[in-house]
Amino acid sequence: MSIYVSGSLAFDRIMTFPGSFQDHILMDKLHMINVSFMVDGMDERRGGCAGNIAYSLALLGEKPTIVAAAGRDFAPYADVLRKMGLPLDGIRRAEEIFTALCYITTDLNSNQITGFYPGAMSLAADYAFPTINADKDIAIISPGNVEDMRRLPGFYREKGVPYIFDPGQQLPVLTGNDLLAAIEGSFACITNDY
Repeated sequence: MSIYVSGSLAFDRIMTFPGSFQDHILMDKLHMINVSFMVDGMDERRGGCAGNIAYSLALLGEKPTIVAAAGRDFAPYADVLRKMGLPLDGIRRAEEIFTALCYITTDLNSNQITGFYPGAMSLAADYAFPTINADKDIAIISPGNVEDMRRLPGFYREKGVPYIFDPGQQLPVLTGNDLLAAIEGSFACITNDY
């Protein structure tokens, strides 16, 4: 059995602000926000939806194929995936661009301000699925390249491969028709209340 996980690969820079954002944002100036926060910690982690899902599946003993794009700075991330025994053949490498990067600042009330640079995620994965098998394989389509999110549901349906669809952070850029086409025929659709 093969598990195909499409979505983003990213580096996450997570910062902690030791206060409350609401104490620094003037309500009568919401039309012209200009704030700066001194943070008391920063941690860089390997992330992205496909990366996180594949990592978690590897901890459970699975060896999913990541279907995504990564940039010129991806080598240390690739080394970790390789050491976990994960195949890297589904990851498109683009040396002319950086891997996606997410800056997240969280205050003491768990409010977050996030800046996201899509980088290589702006490129479709272009994986050919040379050994896909409808009798054994499953797929997960998580937030990532929008072209992949539009294309892969139909591809998996055509091949008879059950898939889980999670639009996540890409929900605002997918049209109603995109969502309907992805959800219809899916094994499951995952969303959250936010």
